[in-house]
Amino acid sequence: MTEQAGPSDNQKRERMVTLRPMAPIVPPVNVSGHALMVVIAIMSFLCAMTLGAVTMVQEKAEAWQGDVSREITIQVKPDDGLDMEAALTEVRTIALSFPGTLSAEIVDRASTARLLEPWLGEGFDMDELPVPRLVIVTIDESAPPDFSAIRQELADNVPAATLDDHRAWANRLISMARITVLIGVGILTLMFATTMLTVIFATRGAMAGNRHIVEVLHFVGAETSFIGSEFQKRFLLIGLKGAAFGGGIAALGFLLLGAWQSNSMATALNDQVTALFGRFTLSGAGYFGIVGIVVLISAMTAVTTRLTVIRTIREIDRQRADPSLAEIG
Repeated sequence: MTEQAGPSDNQKRERMVTLRPMAPIVPPVNVSGHALMVVIAIMSFLCAMTLGAVTMVQEKAEAWQGDVSREITIQVKPDDGLDMEAALTEVRTIALSFPGTLSAEIVDRASTARLLEPWLGEGFDMDELPVPRLVIVTIDESAPPDFSAIRQELADNVPAATLDDHRAWANRLISMARITVLIGVGILTLMFATTMLTVIFATRGAMAGNRHIVEVLHFVGAETSFIGSEFQKRFLLIGLKGAAFGGGIAALGFLLLGAWQSNSMATALNDQVTALFGRFTLSGAGYFGIVGIVVLISAMTAVTTRLTVIRTIREIDRQRADPSLAEIG
């Protein structure tokens, strides 16, 4: 009867050895990592809201400017003995007689009454009030008519008519849009600078807690680029999560505001909000800008982390070469 062979010494040693699970060089997100993620989310939300507001103002200003540059208004004031309908017809004929005018439309009594309803209410009698009437003239933007000649012709034939080409309003609108865009760009720049400083200090805090890991890796021969890439990957994930959350909340906010305005048309509150701030409708360029902010903040977080790690490793080398520097630090 053969005796069953027992396990060899090597097999016994293999059973006794328990391999430790592989762990990432940079520890998972800790309390400071969560705090950094929250800060990045807040800053991304503010940046996205600012960018969206600036984009809406610029787009609305461009739309208003286009409308103003395409149209002029001729106002006919009521006067004793003036046949308003005949005067409006003559004004329309004069406007169309000049090259550069594409069309001319008389604003009828019903449309004029609707324009005045927000101030005078419904059911008022236009015959009891000296309400001026309007003729809206569409012009060719590339070859506009001679406004001075139109004014002179109106003064000779219909003295009660006044031409308004809206150039003063257009200039003010352009100036307002430029100032608003500059202010928005300045605010965005400050926010990006604040985010960068936050990432720098948070990275240094993480490096202080993991300095021994960096020192060991550095002194056993790990390249600086490898150590920097490990920290860069960790903080890139933190920045991407925070920026995506903040930007997503901002985009959702614009969507909800636009849906609320669309579903509450013809209400007093909506009319007042629209009159003050316009439509909260963000175009595709605005949402693309929010995505760009998320990508930019994430990339900025990764790059700033890598540079901070490289700087820390250089400080370690300097302190190794001159121990007095470590005592001073």
